[in-house]
Amino acid sequence: MTTTHTTPHIVIVGAGIIGLSHAVAALDAGYRVTVLEQDARAVGASIRNFGHLGFGAHGGPLAGLADEARILWPSIAERAGIDIHPTGTLVLARDEAERAVLTEARSQERFAHAVPVDARGVAEMLGRPEVDPEFRGLLLPGDLTVNPRGAVAAIAAWVDAHERGALRFSTTVHAVSQGVVSTSRGEITADHVIIAAGHLLGRLFPDIAEEYGIGECALQMLRVREPEAEQVRPAVLTGTSMLRYSAFSGPAVDALRTHLERTRPDLLEMEANLMLTRHPDGTILIGDTHAAHQSAPPFLNETWSATVLTELADVLGSGPLEVLERWQGVYAQSANHDIVSVQPAPGITAITVTTGIGMTLGPALGARTLAALNLSLPATHS
Repeated sequence: MTTTHTTPHIVIVGAGIIGLSHAVAALDAGYRVTVLEQDARAVGASIRNFGHLGFGAHGGPLAGLADEARILWPSIAERAGIDIHPTGTLVLARDEAERAVLTEARSQERFAHAVPVDARGVAEMLGRPEVDPEFRGLLLPGDLTVNPRGAVAAIAAWVDAHERGALRFSTTVHAVSQGVVSTSRGEITADHVIIAAGHLLGRLFPDIAEEYGIGECALQMLRVREPEAEQVRPAVLTGTSMLRYSAFSGPAVDALRTHLERTRPDLLEMEANLMLTRHPDGTILIGDTHAAHQSAPPFLNETWSATVLTELADVLGSGPLEVLERWQGVYAQSANHDIVSVQPAPGITAITVTTGIGMTLGPALGARTLAALNLSLPATHS
């Protein structure tokens, strides 16, 4: 006799990279999956980023997640038909304080596979004929680059085309309780619900947002034309990036912050992370700035954008950069937590990345969440 049990159904709220990563993990685990998204397509933080899968610069508790994601991303990209580029990341040091951070980093296990780069190598990676002889770099060879706009859409299409997957855009979730999701298109039953609503988590669970101090971080980015697009070169991090990525820590980092407080307080005021990624279409994504809000205003600070343009034109050794697009990104932020993962009720998991690195860590977070579920999959007995 053969008995088949019903395949558990997982409903995921949010079709950004975190929600879609959980959908991929759930489908890979054998579950039925329905993803709900209030917009007609993903339009939030998941498409407003650099497309930088920067695994190497994450340290501490995030290092393990980054290493897991490094393994998972190529498989997802292959199945979804995403062009993924093994560009690596050049961490660029342009003065003595920044060079000291790279020296300090090379003594840490996290950077065991990083490659020191001299001034000539830096010039080649930047696509410049030459740079200041004092410039130095550290190449993080395992990092990858994707087009965030195309990547998120491709994963969504793969989930929707899967025999056990479905994606419902333009569907607003009003409430979630154990086993039931109330939406603008009616109720949906679920064996487990995963809330991946980013900075909008508080609309469904305001108490959780308040408890974990979840607000919004507004950032400014630009897409510019590559002066001479010949090849996809490494992503580039600069001195301000060393203050923001968790793998960089120690006395040299503290000294760099003190140095910038004295020499470039404007960069610290805008919480700059001056970095860039280059893409095969001959454009460069550059940014970014950060400002914390409870509800982010929509206005862009043109002085901040001009500073980003000037600084990164200097890195590239080019004249004024031709701006093709400007935009504001908004992602969840918390002063005390990098990742919030809680169960507000039985059968419900809420997960939010509060540091703007969901694009990098998403696949690993999805795999960990699904591994922790205790749902019985179909079994056949003879």
